[in-house]
Amino acid sequence: MFSSLFSTAPPVDPKAQNLFPVSESSDLLGELEAKDLEWTCAGGFAAETQIFYQFLQDGTMLMCQVIHSSIGLWYPTIQFTCKIYNPTTKETIWRSVNVTNFTTAPPGLDKRSSKADQFSITHKPSSDGSHAEMYTIRANLSDNLQISLDVSRPSSVPGFKIGKGPKGGYSYFGSDQQKPDGYVVHRFWPRTKASGHIIHNGRAIVAEGHGMLVHAIQGIRPDLLASRWNFAHFQSDAHDGVSAIQMEFRTLDTHGRHGPGSGGVVVNVGSLVLGGKLAAVTAETKWAGEGQSVKAVMSRAHHLNPVHDPDTGYMQPTAVEFQWAGPSLLPGVDGSVNASVHLDVGSPSSPKGLIEKVDFLAEIPYVIKTMVNYVAGTKPFIYQWQDKAKLVVRGPDAIIPGLSEGLDVEGVLYTEASFIS
Repeated sequence: MFSSLFSTAPPVDPKAQNLFPVSESSDLLGELEAKDLEWTCAGGFAAETQIFYQFLQDGTMLMCQVIHSSIGLWYPTIQFTCKIYNPTTKETIWRSVNVTNFTTAPPGLDKRSSKADQFSITHKPSSDGSHAEMYTIRANLSDNLQISLDVSRPSSVPGFKIGKGPKGGYSYFGSDQQKPDGYVVHRFWPRTKASGHIIHNGRAIVAEGHGMLVHAIQGIRPDLLASRWNFAHFQSDAHDGVSAIQMEFRTLDTHGRHGPGSGGVVVNVGSLVLGGKLAAVTAETKWAGEGQSVKAVMSRAHHLNPVHDPDTGYMQPTAVEFQWAGPSLLPGVDGSVNASVHLDVGSPSSPKGLIEKVDFLAEIPYVIKTMVNYVAGTKPFIYQWQDKAKLVVRGPDAIIPGLSEGLDVEGVLYTEASFIS
């Protein structure tokens, strides 16, 4: 109170822009540097996470996640979560463990690695000449679930963020980018190779497949960051490896181009791996009140034919669609690349590919739950779907023969739709 009375700072224009989305960056591709994947373990209100998503050869989805959550002077909470979903048997295995004695960097390693009593994740150079680097994941999550997995990044698929340099990947909240009220950042490995095994109830399950990695930080309360999130993760082993990923959030009314009241801004980033190479990176902003036309760079998620879900109170889509378009990143290959994928997810009474409707508040640490405020009567939910899907792609034939005529790539799509408020 007193600091505001005697402040010498100029008053802030109430109509000043208070959202600076990463999707407005003039540089699409920012290749990751070693520091980009280091744990920051930031103080204040911050949630940092490292998530490995993998599709195994039988279609099973394996997700391993470390979450570091801090609130002011409270001691941080660190969780290791794991979800294994078999689409054939519909069996889901879920573990969430509050770990003890978390440290980064472990002795002899840098801050890309971490360990606790229940797990270790170690970054190191890959022993496979075709892959540049890797993580080894070793986790003992309960008496009947252990994970041993090596996740490596192909040399031909660099990790990326939107925008170059140490500030690449960041969206800022607040009118001053140098002293923001909050931020969110994402860094990706869009195509990975996984090998190892899962031991469940004493039975060893071979874990071979492909997937992705995302390292993200939310330096702002989740109830102030976004009202909606969409996530798409498509992988196929056709054509020497194809991947399509997308991450999108929509701001609350509080943050936009003209300050409070101009929110509802959609920020979307994505990428396409074609022929085993990073072919395109995409990013797009949809400012409140503005339409979207066909552009050279597009990155869009669509909820189609939504219907009311009595279980959650939200209008859930009955189908989802994702679009990508951008210039080719491959040396000597001019032209643009575009792709789309459509998935029918059914209705609340007749779902298709539904893994789970996740109660968001039930999954976050208790200390965070006590600090966030949601609109009375609302309860945040995350819809998770997985099914076989077809990525429709066009681009230069130099990337994949026949691509200029369009190719239908068969693969698996995992997607999330998060309703936060």
